[in-house]
Amino acid sequence: MTGWAQRLGPLPSVALPDGLTVHVARSAAARRRGLGGLDDLPADRALHLPRTRAVHTLTMRFALDLVWLDRRGAPVRVDRGVPPRRHRACLRARSVVEARAGAADALLGADLVALVQR
Repeated sequence: MTGWAQRLGPLPSVALPDGLTVHVARSAAARRRGLGGLDDLPADRALHLPRTRAVHTLTMRFALDLVWLDRRGAPVRVDRGVPPRRHRACLRARSVVEARAGAADALLGADLVALVQR
């Protein structure tokens, strides 16, 4: 089993259209670990961090796309290609979806409302 599968596999997930799977980090431990330290993440996988207005990429090994969502699940901002060792915040957001760089467009085309209603 690959690193991302071991990390994200046990988390609850939401299957979105077009084969996208978004794992949800609800627990404090899952939120702390996030995607940090992983070597890669497939383009069809992402991590949703509920109740989040800021993230860091201090322990990341690859760039991320961040899709910030309001309380209804509507995108309020997208940060593309955020490299490792950075900090990003969005005060209008109530959660964020982290995906490998280049995956934001696929996420924006999906129904992200399903993520916040769970």
